[in-house]
Amino acid sequence: MSETEQTSVALPNREPTLRVLAMPSDANYVGDIFGGWLMGQVDIAGSIPALNRAKGRVATVAVNSFVFKQPVFVGDVVSFYAEIVKVGRTSITVDVSVYSQRDPAKPVCVKVTEAVLTYVAVSEDRKPRVVPPEE
Repeated sequence: MSETEQTSVALPNREPTLRVLAMPSDANYVGDIFGGWLMGQVDIAGSIPALNRAKGRVATVAVNSFVFKQPVFVGDVVSFYAEIVKVGRTSITVDVSVYSQRDPAKPVCVKVTEAVLTYVAVSEDRKPRVVPPEE
């Protein structure tokens, strides 16, 4: 399916955890955004609900799954939607869905990435600590 034949999808009906404009410095010579850049942004987005739930510092301990579904291009507005799917004794697992909005003249929104990451709550000395109960 070419870039102009993409089926548009709707963004989730909630505020994104993170929204970023894909810039030329994030791309290869043909304008495709580097997968590593996208992975870094997913990690940032996933850490936000994790650190809020942990009430403090977290560290990424696992990328359980990461699927690139569509490319991201320079100029795309990339929206990251992160939600906690599991809380363990010291760990928090977060699902992150990523969408790109492109071509403002003929708007298209595509789901570009799905990922699941696990974070561990850590103390100031970077040792695992118990996730506090929900308030």
